[in-house]
Amino acid sequence: MNLIGAIIIGIIQGVAEWLPISSKTQVLLASTFLLDITVSSAYVFGLFMEIGSVGSAAVYFRNDIKNVFKDRNLLTFLIVVTVITGIIGVPLFLISTKVLYNQYNVGYPMLILGIILIADGIYIRFSRLRRNLINGKNLSLRDMFLIGVMQGLAALPGVSRSGMTVSTMLILGYKPEQAFRYSYLAYIPAALGATGATIFLQRKILDVAIHSLSPLGLGVSIIAAFLTGLATIKLLLSFARRNSIYTVDFVLGIVAISISALIIALG
Repeated sequence: MNLIGAIIIGIIQGVAEWLPISSKTQVLLASTFLLDITVSSAYVFGLFMEIGSVGSAAVYFRNDIKNVFKDRNLLTFLIVVTVITGIIGVPLFLISTKVLYNQYNVGYPMLILGIILIADGIYIRFSRLRRNLINGKNLSLRDMFLIGVMQGLAALPGVSRSGMTVSTMLILGYKPEQAFRYSYLAYIPAALGATGATIFLQRKILDVAIHSLSPLGLGVSIIAAFLTGLATIKLLLSFARRNSIYTVDFVLGIVAISISALIIALG
């Protein structure tokens, strides 16, 4: 595995994690091709690669993290969402790794991905037409629970974590920029949990992918994910302020559906 391939995987993770697309699916697709590993190993590796994106979020939102214990609403949000995510996500993670041992056409997650993206675009477009958008500081326990459920379901291959959480907040009527911000903050503990789960629950599967990449390649991938993640977060928050992010959803959704249809057709 050369360093160019490692950089490619890192960039894919760094960009895809913050878009309303499934980064683990994109890393799955790239690593099955570049590393020549099984889909199951690629799925576990995709979750592990989130460690680079965690670094991006931690650096970008460092002020929010420093003040989290001073902001009772944000602290409650992170606790509730993380607990619900774990309750739902861990079982789905274990089920997914077993299912993916079998022959698996990666076109199907992309098809689901494309549908989710189109739905995201509709939700975001709808949010632009709403008045009296809700401030994130007014998050209710009900909404926190729903966001946690959506984030937990994102443990499934092909389901976007950011797409699920951002769309949920937008359809509930929250301001677009705050929907992205709260989604990204909720990602940090969830991703740390996902990385821990891959290490402690699926270590043998993970070792296969890491061996194919090499320690140096792994480090390069994580650094690439970290750097591109910082740039992507800044760009997307800027887009959200202008309420124009839905156009990205529509374009990526059409591309994902088109490519998935080709992959499925070729079998």
